[in-house]
Amino acid sequence: MQKQSRTIAFLSIILILWGLLDMNNDPRVLVSAHRGASGRAPENTLTSFQEALRQGADYLEIDVRTTRDSQLVILHDGTLDRTTMASGQVSDHTWEELKTVSAGKGWPHFKQPIPTLDEVCKLVARWNAGPHSKAKLYVDCKAVEPGPLLTTLKQYHLEKDAIFYGIDDYLVRLRREDSALQLMPAFPKTGHWQEKAERLKPYAFDVSADLLTPQLVKELHQQNILVFTDLLDHHDTINWYQKAVSCGIDCIQTDHVTELRKALAQIP
Repeated sequence: MQKQSRTIAFLSIILILWGLLDMNNDPRVLVSAHRGASGRAPENTLTSFQEALRQGADYLEIDVRTTRDSQLVILHDGTLDRTTMASGQVSDHTWEELKTVSAGKGWPHFKQPIPTLDEVCKLVARWNAGPHSKAKLYVDCKAVEPGPLLTTLKQYHLEKDAIFYGIDDYLVRLRREDSALQLMPAFPKTGHWQEKAERLKPYAFDVSADLLTPQLVKELHQQNILVFTDLLDHHDTINWYQKAVSCGIDCIQTDHVTELRKALAQIP
């Protein structure tokens, strides 16, 4: 009995150390496609997501909103004006009114409509059923009730590996629906993260690139919290990629998946 107890204790210590040494069980820096491959196709469209999958994105970042008749759709802004050929609030329109509207404003000859959450989940599930590296969803919960969101994700068995980003109160509501969900709140701008970590028990923090330091990443890893960051616009450069990697980042979000992959391959 004593020998068995010592063996169990030893194995427990090994598992704890392994978790600290290899937080995401993958030596690579993971890559998240910001609204799909939005550097090559209209953001948050099926074409953009298909291209991001072909480029080898580990995560597809999607922004989920709700129409007037409770359809879950993928659109970043609360209004239609910037990215579609329609105008007004998303929540003021029915899906019947939106399903033929082009989501490619500024992209000549692009006719694809705003995708539904169901369509994106179906796309990812089909991709994952093939001989590819599996893709996961990075769900930015813009304006959606937890119940319908999880119902759709669970239909395609995508909820367990998904990352859920949103305001703190919303993430608390999500956790009530399913305690196993992987939550990712925004890292506090003040840098005082311990209270938020205790309250939300996050899987990861979304840390601003300007706040990244090796010490911060080490401290979060010691608490079994992964570190994601957005390297977009003026941050989407080789110098910022190198900084993030040197800090020990777990996942970088980008508009340019292929370019980031190539750069990461050159960084020692």
